[in-house]
Amino acid sequence: MQNISFILLLVCFFICSSCDKPPIEKPADLISEDKMIVLLTDIHLAEATFMNRHYQDSLISKSSSANFYHSVLGKHQVPDSVFEKSYVFYLSRPKKFEKMYRQVMNNLNEMEQEFSGRERELIDLDLNK
Repeated sequence: MQNISFILLLVCFFICSSCDKPPIEKPADLISEDKMIVLLTDIHLAEATFMNRHYQDSLISKSSSANFYHSVLGKHQVPDSVFEKSYVFYLSRPKKFEKMYRQVMNNLNEMEQEFSGRERELIDLDLNK
């Protein structure tokens, strides 16, 4: 989490410090908006998993948040350099990035509601027995 937060902070600083410079050009291998939304959603889920480790598993306890980050990119077969270029590109367009991030938050909220609903169903079923 600290590594990812540090990287994101550096990216934000880089973008803010380059306000007088021409906008960042679109990378040739830009990740589509839809795929970027899916990646950001999965990265948030991976970070939450890392931060909320309640059990001790030898593999997880020795992992860093960077491992979770790289596993998400590996799952989607996206090189980290391509993700970083795409992330910086979208971040340099605040309105577009905000719209994308709203969708990420909507995705996470939908997942949370789905999970909460299933949890309530299971509890209700147990009470009826």
